[in-house]
Amino acid sequence: MNVNVSGVAGDPRVLTQTASAPNIPQFRVIEGGKGTPKNLPQISSTALHVPVSAPGGARIVPPAEPVENPYRAARIQTLEALRQLGVDPYAGGFVPDARAAELDAKYKGLAAGAETGDRVKVAGRIRALRNSGMFIDLHDASGKIQVFCHKDNLATDALAILKLLDLGDLIGVEGMVRRTPRGELTVNARSLTVLAKALLPLPEKFHGLTDVETRYRQRYLDLIMNEESRETLRRRSRIVAVMRRLLIERGFLEVETPMLHNIPGGASAKPFVTHHNTLDLELYLRIAPELHLKRLMVGGLSDKLFEINRNFRNEGISPRHNPEFTSLELYQAYADYATMMEATEYLIVSIVREVLGTTRIPYGKHTIELAAPWPRKSMAELVKEKTGVDFLSLHDAAAARDAARKLGAEVLKTASWGQALEAAFAAKVEDELIQPVHVTGFPRDISPLAKPDPRDPRLVERFETFVNGWEVANAFSEINDPLDQRERFEAQMMARDHGDEEAQRLDEDFIAALEYGMPPAGGLGIGIDRLVMLLTDSPSIRDVIAFPTMRPKRSDSGPVNI
Repeated sequence: MNVNVSGVAGDPRVLTQTASAPNIPQFRVIEGGKGTPKNLPQISSTALHVPVSAPGGARIVPPAEPVENPYRAARIQTLEALRQLGVDPYAGGFVPDARAAELDAKYKGLAAGAETGDRVKVAGRIRALRNSGMFIDLHDASGKIQVFCHKDNLATDALAILKLLDLGDLIGVEGMVRRTPRGELTVNARSLTVLAKALLPLPEKFHGLTDVETRYRQRYLDLIMNEESRETLRRRSRIVAVMRRLLIERGFLEVETPMLHNIPGGASAKPFVTHHNTLDLELYLRIAPELHLKRLMVGGLSDKLFEINRNFRNEGISPRHNPEFTSLELYQAYADYATMMEATEYLIVSIVREVLGTTRIPYGKHTIELAAPWPRKSMAELVKEKTGVDFLSLHDAAAARDAARKLGAEVLKTASWGQALEAAFAAKVEDELIQPVHVTGFPRDISPLAKPDPRDPRLVERFETFVNGWEVANAFSEINDPLDQRERFEAQMMARDHGDEEAQRLDEDFIAALEYGMPPAGGLGIGIDRLVMLLTDSPSIRDVIAFPTMRPKRSDSGPVNI
């Protein structure tokens, strides 16, 4: 028995949505109702279980049933029809010699109605078919080019192929360039080559792909449909390329450090754990490259090092946090945190000017001015300005904890003086730092890798740069005293013993490296994902990461459905 499946919009027997994206509709009408459309894709009755009744006598399949997608089935039939014509639906060997943007630029002055003798080869995805395929909107990575297909220009075999094309198919076209009387730059097709037959339909043209979850889970579909998404990721690439070039021009050496660590270090974060079978060894995905980069400083590889690195932290997900993220980390010998402030301003301002052409950027409801220099204010100073509470006048942890709680901050019973100050800053100040500012005067007990401030032993030579209420950069004068570093690590290990899972661990090999002598140095980290968010006005970190971490979506029957 053959069973007809309908997904036709406007059919009064269709009980729920039609498929405008590659999702199987929740209900499918099958043969038996009045007015069942003919010549629709066929599916085997063995795929069906017991159907239920529907108005008009039709039978429907419940949502959980594994019913063939009729749109895909129809395209499979088209694919087979192409093969029967001797056409390979996934042909290779077609090399375009022109792109849409190049043609637009080259023929910018071509008058309406004018023809050229120029023959070009273009390739791309079909995004529109009009007048039974006479006009095709072909999109490549650079833009759109109109293709004109007419029997006066195309051979019989090409006309047969034309009838079997669908939206989303990738094709190659060879033909002559002209401009239509209406002013549209067009290629008069002389030949057609099918390069990839699309078996699933694209989302409906006028609404595009608007479901956020689908955009992140099926980024390939998002990129096909949304120019904004393509431009965001292209701008990210330009930002990273400019950053790399600026550093190399200033004498920095790019290096690579391990992503699998015996001991996770370089930041306060909970790591991901993995296992190496051959070595029978527990390893950790990198939470920061810092300690390995410093080892290279000890070795004298260069006085200026940087790495654009992928890091992994087993922590929460939010609009500003993804478990894997990208950052720049650099180290410069014979420098300090003040030098790193200048480096931060130089890099970000130079990138903004080159990529956007301005230092004044919109983000959400704010307009942010990134022109340097940026103000420098201590954490305690900012808290005092906002609340009137002077943490520097509080000399014990209990008083600091009490003051922070009165300000509405969440503070653990075991919190140190520095942790209480940081909690008050986070609760009352951080979100309001919209314009760029370097926040200095970080507490020593939350900065285990930074040199102490000679003016106040409770503080260190460290700053974080905030823009739009976010930390976008973090820098220190780096500890090069191995005894001090060991003491800091031991304090962190005590914190771990008291339940702080993010406290850093004692790395004996790193201490040994410091004991061979590391030059005084400044270190800087810049969060590339957040920087890209700012420079693309993106509300979520998922918008600027091509494939953000997502929980697998499971259907009722169990298997993962992405």
